Amino acid sequence: MFSRVKLGHGVGLRTKHYAQFLEERPEVGWVEAISENFMGIGGRPLAVLEKVRRDRPVVLHGVGLSIGAVAPFDPTYLRDWKELIGRIEPAMVSDHLCWGAHGGRYVHDLLPMPFTEEALEHTVRRVEQVQELLGRQILIENVSSYLTYPSSTISEWDFLSQLARRADCGILLDVNNIYVSARNHGFSADDYLEGVPVDRVAQYHLAGHWDRGDLLIDTHEGHVSDPVWALYRKAVRRFGEVPTLIEWDEGVPELEVLLAESAKAAQVERDARAEQRP
Repeated sequence: MFSRVKLGHGVGLRTKHYAQFLEERPEVGWVEAISENFMGIGGRPLAVLEKVRRDRPVVLHGVGLSIGAVAPFDPTYLRDWKELIGRIEPAMVSDHLCWGAHGGRYVHDLLPMPFTEEALEHTVRRVEQVQELLGRQILIENVSSYLTYPSSTISEWDFLSQLARRADCGILLDVNNIYVSARNHGFSADDYLEGVPVDRVAQYHLAGHWDRGDLLIDTHEGHVSDPVWALYRKAVRRFGEVPTLIEWDEGVPELEVLLAESAKAAQVERDARAEQRP
């Protein structure tokens, strides 16, 4: 069983906003830091993260674990990651259901998995290995995708759900990624939500995307779209009040814009919960 943490609504910690977080201590429930930006280094970034951590919970979110790759984990990466986790003591630790490394080379992208029984068994073992090393459970996030594999025999949501149950990890449900992939591949976003176990969802991500008509691209830029807000409302009805993050990584605006978007998420959550009351 995965234990949920009550944090409320958060925003990503970005370099542009370091000074405000240190000097103004803005009212936000928590912040997410990209793990790789602070691993194996010292200096100002790590010092800022430690100071921010004194004021509020921090969640560490990784982009380089490559949990679905077939090559062994990079021992240096794991060592630096574990050291950072021990130093920051984050409320949650997460990475993506993807691969991005092969033969010692990294493509610096979150490539989708083939959804097969073989890949599932492999990924379960990899998650278990990581959790044993860290001595804690992690969250695995669904990614947006632009291609599928002919070999896939399992739906993405069933793959993610079985992974969470069998490896005893949590799910970081990226609502924007569900919407983007559903539009790109023609499946039902509602079916995705219904197929995910309620007790495994421990965090939501919300972000903006580009709509090119026949293709949606996950950009983490701009405001959350109306269809994604609507899907988030459905997610709250099904999974309840789960910590929610606003992701905005390209064209990062002023902090006040992020805080306003986070406040909107809080309002949508309240409205969705109110609609459930008899």
